[in-house]
Amino acid sequence: QVQLVESGGGLVQPGESLRLSCAASGSSFKWYDMAWHRQAPGKQRELVARITFAGSTNYADFVKGRFTITRDNAKNTLDLQMTNLKPEDTAVYYCEANSYWGQGTQVTVSS
Repeated sequence: QVQLVESGGGLVQPGESLRLSCAASGSSFKWYDMAWHRQAPGKQRELVARITFAGSTNYADFVKGRFTITRDNAKNTLDLQMTNLKPEDTAVYYCEANSYWGQGTQVTVSS
């Protein structure tokens, strides 16, 4: 069983940065590939970034160069550093590990 709790969302202006964190419980955390997904109003949930248990990463094209996913297996945390945020990044962001999901954290980018 894995429990995931996201934090760090909020309201920012275009061009600003935000860092999301996901705290995971469970001893198997370090063996899971983990990911951030997002869902905007009226749209399907989409993958933002993924990081394997070994630390390899991949990103959706729409965030490449702006977002960075990292993990700390010692602390059981997964982060998403978001820079140069755009209004179209507005969504609920979800942490996911081995098909377990957090409750989501709202990110709103607006002037």
